[in-house]
Amino acid sequence: MNAHVPVAPPFIAVVPARLASTRLPDKPLADIGGKPMVVRVAERARLSGALQVLIATDSQRVVEVAKEHGFDALLTRADHPNGTDRLAEVATHFGWSDETIVVNVQGDEPLIDPALVRNVAAHLAAHPSCAIATAAHPIHDPADVFNPNVVKVVLDSKSVALYFSRAPIPWSRDAWQKDWPNVAALGARPSVPSNVLRHIGLYAYRAKFLRIYPTLSVAPIEEGEALEQLRALWHGERIAVLTTNDAPPPGVDTPTDLERVRALFGASA
Repeated sequence: MNAHVPVAPPFIAVVPARLASTRLPDKPLADIGGKPMVVRVAERARLSGALQVLIATDSQRVVEVAKEHGFDALLTRADHPNGTDRLAEVATHFGWSDETIVVNVQGDEPLIDPALVRNVAAHLAAHPSCAIATAAHPIHDPADVFNPNVVKVVLDSKSVALYFSRAPIPWSRDAWQKDWPNVAALGARPSVPSNVLRHIGLYAYRAKFLRIYPTLSVAPIEEGEALEQLRALWHGERIAVLTTNDAPPPGVDTPTDLERVRALFGASA
């Protein structure tokens, strides 16, 4: 991680868990080493030192599983378009103070590093002018730079996000221009400029922003890129970005991902 990370203030970790999944039905309840995936994620969040860990879901089955394993859970509306909207309902329900820091720990990240959760919360606390904090790491493989499934972020001099994109940003004119659009040729290049960063989908929010978020209109750039964080930038909010050298383990999106994670938990048993 960064050489200096502030001590984390009290924060709340919320694990949004939507039962419906086109690629992996009932994903939050998928068994990983004898426990449902959503419980595995909540356990990692608890190790972060969060003041409270809460599972927010659209399914009574998930609520019951959470409580069976000793976690607080809230049944939320089923029609939320994304996890941020679900967190907004949670923040409104509990009436958290404006400055309460809430970390969104994705419900399909059973290998998430608890230290990263804690450090993103601390990063937001250290940036009072920002409503959100997130994380990124350097990209080393040129193929990832040009992969639209790998989200990139460009920062200003204070490590605040200027833009997020699925496109290769910032564009390295001298390194890449002569090969464009033959992206395959870039695979032979030995390195990627150090300022090319991959966004890590972990967010800390101030509760005040969460309550405002559902009132913000959808942004054209958000629709074009299919990246919900661009709505905040479009409306003038600032997002602080913690840069880490460590790429987090991939989450669970497909049956293949699930088997990979199950094997890891089996090996550690």
